[in-house]
Formats: sequence, C-alpha cells, structure tokens
Amino acid sequence: MVYDRAAEPLLRWAAFDAERIEAGAPAERSVAQDAISMLLAEKVRDGHTVARLKWGDPFVFDSGAKEAMFLHEQGIPFEVVPGVAMAIGATAYAGIPLTHPESGDAIVFVRGHEAEVDATPGLDWDALAALDGTIVCFAAPRLVARVLGALIDHGRPGDDAAALIYRGTTPAQRTVTGTVAELLARVREQESQTDDPALLVVGEVTRLRDHLRWFDARPLFGRRIILTRSPERARDLSDAIENLGAETVLAPTFRVGPPDDPEAVDRAAASIDRYDWVVFESAVSAARFLNALMRGPRDARALARTAICAIGASTEEELAARGLKADVVIPELRVESIANSLLDHAPLNGSSVLVVRPDHERDVLAAALAANGAHVTDLVAYRTAADPPDSPAAQAIYRMLLDGKVDAVTFASPSAVQRFAALIGPEQAADLLNTTVVAAIGPVTAAAAAQMGIRTQIVPEQYTVDGLVAAMARYFADKA
Repeated sequence: MVYDRAAEPLLRWAAFDAERIEAGAPAERSVAQDAISMLLAEKVRDGHTVARLKWGDPFVFDSGAKEAMFLHEQGIPFEVVPGVAMAIGATAYAGIPLTHPESGDAIVFVRGHEAEVDATPGLDWDALAALDGTIVCFAAPRLVARVLGALIDHGRPGDDAAALIYRGTTPAQRTVTGTVAELLARVREQESQTDDPALLVVGEVTRLRDHLRWFDARPLFGRRIILTRSPERARDLSDAIENLGAETVLAPTFRVGPPDDPEAVDRAAASIDRYDWVVFESAVSAARFLNALMRGPRDARALARTAICAIGASTEEELAARGLKADVVIPELRVESIANSLLDHAPLNGSSVLVVRPDHERDVLAAALAANGAHVTDLVAYRTAADPPDSPAAQAIYRMLLDGKVDAVTFASPSAVQRFAALIGPEQAADLLNTTVVAAIGPVTAAAAAQMGIRTQIVPEQYTVDGLVAAMARYFADKA
C-alpha cells in the first residue's frame, strides 16, 4: 500500500500484513512524483497487488492522472476507484456549500498545487473576477496569494467573502473566514512560515459557515486521544470518540494470540455442562470460548444449566451479541465483589466454576473462589504480546506525549495502565501522563494508575465505553 500522508488514518482498514509505504505530502514536486510512479510500477512487477491510497479523488486537485498515465505507458493494468473530491468534501465538512440559490450560478475550479509550480494560472482573470458564483482552488500559500492578488487586481472587490480550509475532513481541520483582502494579507504574511496547502473558497457561500458548520462544532473536535485497548476491542471506543470529533491513536499495548495450550479451550467447551458457573474476565475471553463451543457438535444451548458471570460491560455486550444474558455482571475486576456476587446468587461451596481469562490477568480470582469452597478450573483463553518500547509506534506515542500533543489517554483496565507504562517507560510514565488528561473506565483502574503516581481526571459514573466517552465530552466541554 502506497499512501499519501493525509490518507494515513485509513490504514486501519488495511490487511495487517500489508506493506505500508508513505509517499509523502500531497504537494510533492515533480522529482518525488516521478519516484512514486516508478515505485508503483516496481512493486507490481515484483508480483504485488498495489493500492495507491490518495486523499479525496485521485483525478481532482491531485496527481492521480499522472501516475495512471505512467502505468499505462509501462503496460501495467490499473483501475481507479473514485473518491469524494477534496474540493467538495472539505467544503461540506467546513459548513460551506459550494452552491446556494442566492450565491451565484457557477462554480470554477482553478488549477492549484497539482501543476507542481507556483506560477499564477493562465486564465481570463477579468472574467473570473467578475464571476457571479464560487471560485475554488487547492494550493500552497504562495499560489493562494497569487490567486487572491490576481482577483483583486482584475476587479474582484476586496470585501468579498472568502475562506481557507486547512487539513479538511481530518480532526485537525481548521477554517479561516474573512474578506478576500484580509485572507490575502494573511497568506502573504504566512507563506514564508509554512507550506501547508489550503482549499481557497471565494464567494458568498462562505458566509453560510456560521449557520452550517457541524464537523468542527462537535464536543471532542481537534482532540487527540490515545486508546490503550487491543486492536480487536478498540473499534467500539474509537468509533464513539471519533464520532464526537476527536482523533484517536491506538497504542500498541498488546495484541491477542493463541494460548500456550490452544486445545484447552476446546476441551473446556466440550465439557461445559459439568460446570455450575462460568466466569468470563474479558470480552475476548468470552468470544474465544464461545467460538470454541460453536466449533464442536454443540452450541450456546449447552450453557442452559450453567450460570454466567461477565466482568466488564464489554464482556456483557459480547455475550448479548451471541444471544446470552449474564446472570451476574461485575463492572470491574474486583476479586472480593465477584465472589460476593456469586454467593448472593447461589452457594459456592462444592460448586464447579470455570474461570476464562487472558494470560495477563493473574489467577487471583480462581484462588478467591476456591477459598469459598468452589472447585475451580482456571482457563487461559488467549495470551497477549506487547510491542517493545523501541518500536516505531511506541516511539511515536512517546514523542507525542513529550511534545504535549496528546489531549487524553484512556484506560479500560488496570492491566492497560501497567502495559502502557511499560510501553513508554516505567520511570517516565507518571511524568508524561501527568502532563495530559487520564480517563479511566472505573475506580479500580483509576486506583491502579494512582499506585504508579498517575493522576486520573476522568472516571465515569457508568463503567462502560459509552459512559467513558460521555464523561470525556463533559470534561472537555467544561474546559472549553
């Protein structure tokens, strides 16, 4: 997969074993652009299926046509998947409609950075300046300044409305509105300081932004939040946070793998009817066990005579998705509360209990249940492996924290706190995390953080993903 930097967030949907090659910023110059074209051809000739991931539509305000033409000349077959042109997508995300009944009858797209030069486009500027409609151009500051200057020089009123949209459709989107003259002064002042391209929109439609803005008005917009869940379980949390406008970064705290004895789960599933209780310590534990149950000759009906205990809301949700209702739900892994809750439901003395857990949770629950007279089978359903602290992903997160570019870090379990501290360095963990906001899903997790000297600012009343997200939204709304 060869991708533009702006399209990097989409890599979450790539195959885990796909090679990822960053092709640079959208405004690469001709030499770099030729190198990208040759790279695509080389990878195809090596026998790979290559996806060239670009920002927006590859044929609008982009170099997709040039790359496709190179492949055509090399005799390499290709297909094009159209996207939403950035000129259309970014304006919609900024709350600026390109057309409106009272804002003119035409839209003109002006050549921008895709020509790889900063020269003023050769247009009939008198006609363009007199246009009753909307003008759109995607370019770096120097060219934006030339376009605005040419419009004014050829009669466009300096007090006409305009907007600049930076990093459109991303959590870092920034929209600046003003008059044509004001934006010209702004980009001239900044063109020596940054090469960040912007989408320039000139026309009355930009005045509608105050009424139609939605994307950057969401409660977590512009926030960067680190998640410390496994990739298999992070989607619900990341989706909920991103729906409120934040950028999420998944910390490589651990990945799920098979246990040391993979057949142990199948054996336990095959003999489930001999247990009075089954306790699932995590959603992944429940999923692994139920998958093993369905692989055999039996199905979920085998659990009809077995009481079920779910630890954590996500575990309860996993069971519910399989058509199973837990008899007992414990918000967090508190050993004493689990034993007491099971005792409230039925006597433990002489009962047979199966505890299904990950390898990183110790067997303390099994020991506590055994102390209450239960016959306990302790089953490790999966093991977890963490990225080393010197991995690129870990180093990137360390740098974000060090540079103050993280707004919050979320923890959904005590083990997540411990693993994240190991990832960024146990000695530095408290210092770095105390420079940002820490959100824990419940008091047990917050207590685990406190034991390491980490302050927790957000603990929801409901120990669920939805509760955690709502608590973060309220916290940042109060800070706005």
